[in-house]
Amino acid sequence: MHMEKRTFFTSLCVLIVTLAVTLVIARRGEPVVIRTNLENLPMSIDGYQGMEDRFSESVYKELNADRHVYRHYVNETGERIDLYIGYYGTAKGGRTPHNPYGCLPGAGWGIASDEEITLQAKGYPSSVTVNHIVAQKGMSYETILHWYQSDGDKVLSSGFQQNIERFVGRVFRNRNDGAFVRISADAEEKDLQEVTGRIENFAAAVLALLPHYWPEER
Repeated sequence: MHMEKRTFFTSLCVLIVTLAVTLVIARRGEPVVIRTNLENLPMSIDGYQGMEDRFSESVYKELNADRHVYRHYVNETGERIDLYIGYYGTAKGGRTPHNPYGCLPGAGWGIASDEEITLQAKGYPSSVTVNHIVAQKGMSYETILHWYQSDGDKVLSSGFQQNIERFVGRVFRNRNDGAFVRISADAEEKDLQEVTGRIENFAAAVLALLPHYWPEER
């Protein structure tokens, strides 16, 4: 009986706190994006020069982000790295409903390997964890790094982690915006390790830049 009372009061307290937090969030209103900034990321990064590109309008409609950055970066020897960032403000839920694990097979690519790796980037007190995928279609390979980013400098490797960060951000900062970042390069099977090393270095440079170009909401 004593245990049942304690469980009841614990559940009641959780319910009251949840209702209070919900009311506070509802009364503050929803922030809107007033400056996206990400389009101002440097066109020159880590020895690579960028060139803007566009997807088809149907792709943008499906992604439904507040800001897209889609560029091809090429170095002096012609080696290319592709960068895509999709930013979602608080009003759009702060994250994309798409991820490479669904999109790659849908485009005919198989996932040959999938792992988490750590990167050292300037401005981050400790190493950050991102996802690394090697995709394969026939004899073609693509090595891909991707992660979620919130609150400028919070790097999250999974959608679950991002959901927790979005909840915390909405409660304490009244914003839960976020971005999906994808950095990739084509490679031959024999060059996968070398090409992956190149996109890791490029990703570290992008990570160092992102907090300085994070969108503003009000």
